[in-house]
Parts: sequence; C-alpha cells; structure tokens
Amino acid sequence: MNDLDALRFRDPVRAHALAEALAHHVRRAGRAPDEPVAVMHVCGSHEQAIARFGLRASFPAGLEVIMGPGCPVCVTDVPEVDEAVALARQGVRIATYGDMLRVPGTAQSLADARAAGAKVDVVYSVTQAVELARRLDEELVFFASGFETTAVATAAVVLAGPPVNFSILSAHKYIPPVMEIVAEMPGTRIEGFLAAGHAATITGWGVFEPFVARHGVPVVVAGFEPLDVLAGLVRLVELIASREVRVDNAYPRCVDKDGNREAQAVLWQVFAPIGGRWRGIAHVPNGNLRLRDEHARWDARRRFTIDLATLWDHAPSALVQHCQCGDIMAGIASPHDCTLFGKACTPDAPVGACMVSTEGTCRIWHQYGGQPDLRTIRGGARS
Repeated sequence: MNDLDALRFRDPVRAHALAEALAHHVRRAGRAPDEPVAVMHVCGSHEQAIARFGLRASFPAGLEVIMGPGCPVCVTDVPEVDEAVALARQGVRIATYGDMLRVPGTAQSLADARAAGAKVDVVYSVTQAVELARRLDEELVFFASGFETTAVATAAVVLAGPPVNFSILSAHKYIPPVMEIVAEMPGTRIEGFLAAGHAATITGWGVFEPFVARHGVPVVVAGFEPLDVLAGLVRLVELIASREVRVDNAYPRCVDKDGNREAQAVLWQVFAPIGGRWRGIAHVPNGNLRLRDEHARWDARRRFTIDLATLWDHAPSALVQHCQCGDIMAGIASPHDCTLFGKACTPDAPVGACMVSTEGTCRIWHQYGGQPDLRTIRGGARS
C-alpha cells in the first residue's frame, strides 16, 4: 500500500460517515442503555488501530468493542515459556521475537535468563533465525510464536530444509478454536466477532461458517486501516440489529472465501493441531500447533531433554497472582479493572504478558490512553 492508498483508508470525512452509520445500527438494535451491543475482535492489530487512531472516541455509547485473545505472545502459556527458559539455562542458544523476551514463565523470562548469561538472540523472522544457525557451530532453537500467518512462514522454513543445528520450539496457535471457547463461556455477552484480515488471507473467510452455524452469531472479516475497522464494525452491528447470522467479508481486497490454498497446504503439511492451554484462558482443543512426526528432527521438544526442575529454585513474583491478564484476554475485564495496570505493571516493568507485547491490550491502552470518553474531553455527550 502506498501513501496515497493509506490516506484513502484514513479519510476523516468517510470515517465520520461510518461512525454515524455505526450509531444508527446500534440504535436499530434497540438495547437498553445499560445493555450495550457487545462485540469482540480477536486481533492485537485491530486493537492497535482502534487505539492509535482514537476510534473508540467515535463509537456510540451503546456499543462495547472488546479485545479478545488476539495477542499470540500474551496467550503463550507459562509452561511453553518455561521450556524456552530451561533450554537457555542448559546452555542452548535460543532465538525468538523481541516481544517474547520479557514474557514471564513460572519464575523467569528469557530476558532474566539472558541477564544471567544465557545465549538469547532477538530475530525479526524465522528466516533470520535460520541464517543465524548457518553461521554458528552450535545448536540453535527458534522459539516460535504467532498465529496462522507466522506459522506458515515457520512451516515453509522446515520444508525448505534448515541446517542440521536448527530446531523449533513451537508455541504457534490457531485462532478459530479459541473463538469457540469464548462463544461458549458461561454468561458471555459477545453477539458478534470481528475476525482478523491477515489470518483470513491464509484460511479464507469460509473457515468461520461452521462456527457461525454452531453458535448463531455473525462474523465479519476486517482489515486494519481506520476505515477498514469502522466498516467492519458497521457491517457487524448491522447484522446483529437485523438478526442475520452469517459470515461477511469486509476485506475483499485481500481475503476471499477459500484463502491461500498453497499456504494452507504448507501449514498442515508441517504442523498438526493439538489441544493445549492458552495463558489465562482455558484448555483449547486444537488450539496449539506442533510439528508432525515426520518433521520430528526439527522439533526441539524431541531433540533435547528439557529440565524444568532447574527453575524450581526461583520464586515467581508475588504480584503475578493479582494480574488479570487472563480475564482481559477473555473479554471479561478491561485493563482498568486491574489494580496493577499503570502502577506496579508498566511496559518498563511488566507483570503480565498483556503489558509485554506490543499487541497486548494493557500495553496498547497504556501507550495510547485506553478508552477515551468524549464527554470528558469536550463536555458533550456521544451519539
């Protein structure tokens, strides 16, 4: 996208018109003032766009837009971090994305291990990790995180034949199964989902049709520019107000029904979905991606004996028990409900994973100011 294209999707006149359409459909939904239309997006990039461009200031009072478990770093479970930390403490060189460094495990993060002398490298792609391994005369483990989009890149590296000293500790996750968990939570108020456009470029929007049929809630796929997000929300609330249960694609310039068949083939040739815990949420059937048996030689879990007992002498922070990161990712709480937010827990001294990652709700709200209320900004009521 060039600068001119970006400006087209940030046109304030069109944004105002979409905000008015959003308010119109919220009114059509006919809810009581204390029962807003509640929708969830499952993507940290959507939350970044909403916060960065101040979109919540244009949302009508009768709409609640909740961020769900759309931050891959945040949902990387404690035992997965512990495995990486234990390997690093055993002397194995670890390469991972920068956001993973300070994600807390039971007692330590990879940053703590590195401060104690462990070899931990920050990379910006799996291919950079492979290039690093080629230059080394020692084993290198890539601690892999991310949803479908980054998992495809990891899978492609495996099929291309990485060097013999390279292996993967997979913490990759698959989004559709966790939407099932959120939809089935007791007392859930979520009436529709805004799905991530970049993941849908891989899976296609058709992947959500069985979910919609099972749960009777609409799903709209949306992009990440301000007008993308607003248009996606307008369509989602319109479906809710009209009581239409279907999947709609508000990102047709990048997403179609079937997705990228070649990328899907690569993904499922290398990875198999298995059940596993997502940090702070629940056990998610088929929510984790692990290397298939035929690629076992690249699997760090099978290549190394990971001694988690080496972590037992390190006590976790007493603050961790007060962290509400899990409830925030499940849409049950907001960052402002957590007593640690912005006080004991900040980006410079994070307690929970939601404050570590640039895609975490707490980090985003801390950086951009969270949920502005125009009534306090300009003395008027929102539409």
